[in-house]
Amino acid sequence: MQASIEQAKVEGADLVELCIDSMEFSHISEVDKLIQHPTLPAIVSYRLKSSRKSSDEACKNTCLQVLRRALDLDVEFVEMDYEVASDPLMSEIIYSRSNTKIIVSSYLNGGGKPTTEKLGDVIACMQATGADVMKLEIAVDSITDLAPVFEMLTHCQVPLIALAVGSRGLISQLLGPKFGGFLVYGSLGGKSVPGLPTLVSLKQVYQLEHINPDTKIFGLVSNPVGHSKGPILHNPAFRHTRFNGIYVPMLVDDVKEFFRTYSGTDFAGFSVGIPHKEPAVACCDEVHPLAKSIGAVNTIIRRPIDGKLVGYNTDCESAISAIEDALRERQGINGVASHTSPIAGKIFVLVGAGGAGRALAFGAKSRGARVIIFNRNYEKGMILANASAIGMEPNSDQSPVPKEALKAYELVFDAVYTPRNTRLLREAAEVGATVVSGVEMFIRQALGQFRLFTGGLAPEDFMRKLVLEQF
Repeated sequence: MQASIEQAKVEGADLVELCIDSMEFSHISEVDKLIQHPTLPAIVSYRLKSSRKSSDEACKNTCLQVLRRALDLDVEFVEMDYEVASDPLMSEIIYSRSNTKIIVSSYLNGGGKPTTEKLGDVIACMQATGADVMKLEIAVDSITDLAPVFEMLTHCQVPLIALAVGSRGLISQLLGPKFGGFLVYGSLGGKSVPGLPTLVSLKQVYQLEHINPDTKIFGLVSNPVGHSKGPILHNPAFRHTRFNGIYVPMLVDDVKEFFRTYSGTDFAGFSVGIPHKEPAVACCDEVHPLAKSIGAVNTIIRRPIDGKLVGYNTDCESAISAIEDALRERQGINGVASHTSPIAGKIFVLVGAGGAGRALAFGAKSRGARVIIFNRNYEKGMILANASAIGMEPNSDQSPVPKEALKAYELVFDAVYTPRNTRLLREAAEVGATVVSGVEMFIRQALGQFRLFTGGLAPEDFMRKLVLEQF
């Protein structure tokens, strides 16, 4: 555990939690050594729910012994379950402590969706124990379950920590500082823990010390969402332009319920990903003509003057312009003015007919291409565009088209950008086709989104350099 504390210090932690219930020890003196010599301020916790290795009574006695010792040693914080804090023996110790702050925690699991009334009752009970800080640990089934949690953080008159368990609860930590959360948890060593951001991402990407009640919230509405590189692009760009915003991943199951729930002006704009680009059109109050023609949105802005949701599509132009630029370079006409698109007259073979596929098909057709949804009629001089998720991590060994078939194509574009050089692109390059990575589409559509998010210009050179260094 000492090594973990040192690692936390290196990664920039301000505070560490020492979970004594997860340790094996034969005598309290072993705990003393750890508590007395931390290299960072510490929370000493002993959770009953995770330490039932012996009888309930024996476990509780050990818990009381450990926490009493931590209080005697004046550690910065001691965390205990509400059940423990309510024990008459511990109550007496709590009220006679000296410098240590008491965190009383309650784990809510089951019993339906959390409501402000239910959360308020739990907080009142915890506050009655004499706690300095209350902590709610909540199991959520949907990202929309977090709305009453944010409301409690905003209005609670005493320090409150809210930790939502699971991937759908991630924004409870990333947005905690905006709504008044007392502290934020992060995982060590880049280790992925559902519901927890990594400590490295907190310090380097999100930099939550810059977040305040006026910060505007932006994010990717998608499922899955873990592959997104949006946070590593938009958050530094916000800071670079001194725009008070944060961009977070939002794992959304029901897109209509999401927009109904998060209807306040704090939630200012959204990128829309798989599989919501088409159904999100119906969630908008207004839709830009291009997006309406495509039948899919990848960007939604909450208009400040009236709070209405306006849908846009930045996928179309970003993908088509990337393909056009690559063709011009291949044909040696880069920089030569021309009113005719190099796509015009070509067969444009498309894999995938979802939101991104619709954007590509519309854009190609508008440039004069003959669009075919994937077939096997090979004709030299065709363009192949993969707008499906085939080949995306973790299935990066897959390709939507056999290598032998790629010989028929002049250019191959892949909207997948994780990994940057997909199997499809590698094999296309090997047979002599010009390849265009989804990274280029990602950069261009993100620039369009950023302009919509901020109502201003996007730092193109900064954002392009950032993406190319990170991917």
